[in-house]
Amino acid sequence: MNKWGITMLNYQQIAHDIEVYIEENNLKQGSKLPVIETLMAQYSVSKSTITKTLDLLERKGIVFQVRGSGIFVRRQNRKGYISLLSNQGFKKYLEDFSITSKVLELDIRKPTLEVASNLQVDIEEDIYYVKRIRYIDQKTLCLEESHFNKSIITYLNKEIVTESIFHYITEALGLKVGFSDLYFHIDQLSKEEADYLGLEENLPKLVAESIFHLTNGHPFNYSIVTYNYQQSQFFVQANSQFL
Repeated sequence: MNKWGITMLNYQQIAHDIEVYIEENNLKQGSKLPVIETLMAQYSVSKSTITKTLDLLERKGIVFQVRGSGIFVRRQNRKGYISLLSNQGFKKYLEDFSITSKVLELDIRKPTLEVASNLQVDIEEDIYYVKRIRYIDQKTLCLEESHFNKSIITYLNKEIVTESIFHYITEALGLKVGFSDLYFHIDQLSKEEADYLGLEENLPKLVAESIFHLTNGHPFNYSIVTYNYQQSQFFVQANSQFL
């Protein structure tokens, strides 16, 4: 076991652990992290595993490497922007704002074919369905419909889903979020969506579909989030290889 309490992990788990370490210690832009050899020893893994870990963290904009100097923390500085590449929910990026939720629906149901396919469950299995409105400083931010694999997320209640579900998943359930697949499209608001968001029908909307997986690759959450274009700001931290 290393100093962060982790043993024999794959590169996605190690990347998640390092990201959490950076957040919990509030490391600033430019803070130096341990060198590759130290990370190999701490996690008892090969150099190739650590290399994959750092590549993943670089793609997510968490760290940057300087040849001959080391590995450094990379943090975005603008307030109020949501990362499009985050796998920890967006509340962590809006800490300077009041983020609240209104739960519209919370129940246990059978999945649709689409939901079952995305969660990789049978249509006869139970899932949790959560529908809620998220607010930023009392203004509507988004309408969120989430589906959770009940065999993994074994319990939810109104108190939990009113707060940060991802915080509950990682802290209370002790699960490690590994990676996510995100799909975006632009459309027009339906009347129902417009009513929820306090906007007019047919105005533009950004819809984000996401599938979140644990570090073992099992999908546990499929969400559809419709953002209020007036309140939503996003960022992506990319490397020069994407330019």
